[in-house]
Amino acid sequence: MTGVLVTGGTGKTGTVLVELLRGSGVPVRVATRHPSAGDPDAIRFDWDDPATHTAALRGADRVYLVPPPHAVDPLPLVGPFLAEAHRLGVRRVVLLGSAIELPDAPGPLELAAHVRARPGWVVLRASGFMQNFLSPHPVGDRIRRHGEIRTAGGTGRVGWIDARDIAAAAAALLTDPDGHRRNQRDYLLTGPKALSYEDAAAILTTETGRPVRVEHVGVDDMARTYRATGMPAALADALAAVDAGLAAGREDRVSTAVLDLTGRPPRTFAEFVREHAAEWTNPSQAD
Repeated sequence: MTGVLVTGGTGKTGTVLVELLRGSGVPVRVATRHPSAGDPDAIRFDWDDPATHTAALRGADRVYLVPPPHAVDPLPLVGPFLAEAHRLGVRRVVLLGSAIELPDAPGPLELAAHVRARPGWVVLRASGFMQNFLSPHPVGDRIRRHGEIRTAGGTGRVGWIDARDIAAAAAALLTDPDGHRRNQRDYLLTGPKALSYEDAAAILTTETGRPVRVEHVGVDDMARTYRATGMPAALADALAAVDAGLAAGREDRVSTAVLDLTGRPPRTFAEFVREHAAEWTNPSQAD
């Protein structure tokens, strides 16, 4: 198959990317731990089972790479996969990385550097997902159940981006692997405007008619909140520290990369909220 292997093919960005690629006539292989029997292009893929990696890669010349979720250090699992991709002649890898750096966790940065080192391989450094405001993400779940956003980020702002815009940017790179974008190996992806949690709560309140408040807490309380959702302790602590770092303005940035790559501006947070308003106005459905 000369086409695209989409890891995380049933995830937030992968699902949309698969649709976009298929709509453009690009052959796609959907890699997931639980492939659908009704999708002939789906294949079993598990980061913890290297035996599934070669079969998924064989014949693909491009890869959309979503690192293993909840891995503070993804390189031990992803490094051998990338080595196999290189051995099999994959000419383009588009890595979904993060613009938000975990403290004391160099692994994601090392993985991004590893990808950038290969000609034609690209890193997308995505800002915080707007989908985090939806259940089952802990932020979205708390909004639905309690009408509340809990944060240690103070008034710090984030360039929240819709996952669909990330998928569109990835599709542009994966369908034009030898085009004019070839020499750029790193893109910062954000929405059109950086917003604080107070800004987000105000938009949620206005667009849905349901009051949403912000509770400001300390880093330790934030970590406990994440752990209470079942999140691994190391990741909960790291995310709480990231949240606190917002107050220092570390994530207060926007870019034009989505427009540059796709030809259209990224969705605004208000547009996102209007489209998903029922997710917050029917909190009983969260039970």
